[in-house]
Amino acid sequence: MTPLLSIRGLVKRYGSLLVTDHVDIDITQGEIHAVIGPNGAGKTTLINQIVGEVPADQGHITLEGRDISRWPVARRAHAGIGRSYQINSIIPSFTVIENVLLAVQAAQGHNWHFWQPVTGNAVLVSQADEVMALLGLSAERDRLAGVLSYGQQRQIELAMALAMRPRLLLLDEPMAGLGPTESAQMTEILQRLRPSYGILLIEHDMQAVFALAQRVSVLVAGKIAFCGTPQEVRESVLVREAYLGEEASA
Repeated sequence: MTPLLSIRGLVKRYGSLLVTDHVDIDITQGEIHAVIGPNGAGKTTLINQIVGEVPADQGHITLEGRDISRWPVARRAHAGIGRSYQINSIIPSFTVIENVLLAVQAAQGHNWHFWQPVTGNAVLVSQADEVMALLGLSAERDRLAGVLSYGQQRQIELAMALAMRPRLLLLDEPMAGLGPTESAQMTEILQRLRPSYGILLIEHDMQAVFALAQRVSVLVAGKIAFCGTPQEVRESVLVREAYLGEEASA
């Protein structure tokens, strides 16, 4: 199967510091490919290079067979790359529907300054409602985002990413700050989303990684030290020593 996303030899340097070191990764449609590693390994920089926020010094990024290595952020987003962040990027003073409509507007090419009249646009509102229903947010539709639980706010951010109609989702620690119940809910949501997308998942919650991922890449000091199935990662002495520790036998 032709990869949805193919990364070859991706490098980012800051002076003498090599943050991503000739990284190779493929992601196919319907796959969750997790990237794990210690803090400072270069995981978020990798996502920022894929979306175009951080220019690569070397290497190539191909999306559905097209070389997007030199494309700007907006063009990559419109080509089908969506992302979430480690820290919520929602607007707390907006309702859930208003937050999601911002993303729907962006996907349609509307000016963000004119979000309010669009709440009366039946087509755009219908698109936002469809995404919220997918993530179980319909009951919170008209509530202010800032009063919802942290787990629900993470779901809103994911809804905003989906509202951009991506083919590829880049998720930067979606379980961060969630309790066990909320983590289980997010895991169930991602399992439901997987068939429709290619997903690059950066996550420290190893229980979620092993439950969700078809393949796992271990990033250490900017370099892919190991790539395999969750079971192969569990059994790897190299991975256990470099990152997992006691979690490898959990």
